[in-house]
Amino acid sequence: MKTKFRIATMAYLILLGVTLGAVLFAGAVTAPVIFNAGKYIGEGVLTHYQEGLLMTQNFKMLSYLINVVMISVFLYEGYKYKMFERDKLTTASALLVIMTGALFNFYYLPDILDMQLAGPAMTASEQFVNTHKGSELDFKIMALAILVLIIQNMRKACK
Repeated sequence: MKTKFRIATMAYLILLGVTLGAVLFAGAVTAPVIFNAGKYIGEGVLTHYQEGLLMTQNFKMLSYLINVVMISVFLYEGYKYKMFERDKLTTASALLVIMTGALFNFYYLPDILDMQLAGPAMTASEQFVNTHKGSELDFKIMALAILVLIIQNMRKACK
C-alpha cells in the first residue's frame, strides 16, 4: 500500500504543479498578450470586448482543470486527514483551494459569461469591473493555496 500511496502522492504533486503553472501562465502571460493584441496584430483588429471574449474562453478551459484539482484535493487531503496525517496549514490550504475553485467555477465564471452575453456596454459597467476584480483576487488566493499545498506535501514526502 505504501508504494501505491507514493505513486498517488507523485501524481497529486504533478497535478498541483501543472495547475499552478496554468493559473500563473493564464494571469501573467495569456491575459497581457490578449488584452494588448493591438501590439501584435495591429490596432483596431479586436475591440476590448472581443479580447475579453477570447480570454474568457481560456478561463473556461482552465475551469475543467480546476474541477479536477478540487476533486483531487478533496480526496487526497481527505484521505490523509482521515489517516491522522494532518496539520492546520495543509488543511487550511486544501479548504482554500476547494473554496476558491468553487467560487471561480460556479460564481465568477458564470457571472462573467452572463454579463458578456449582455454585450459590450455591460462589460464596461462597474458591476462587471468589480466582479472581474473579485475573480482576479480569487485566482491569486487559489494560486497561493496551491503553492502551500505543494510545499507542505513535498516537505512531508521528503522526510
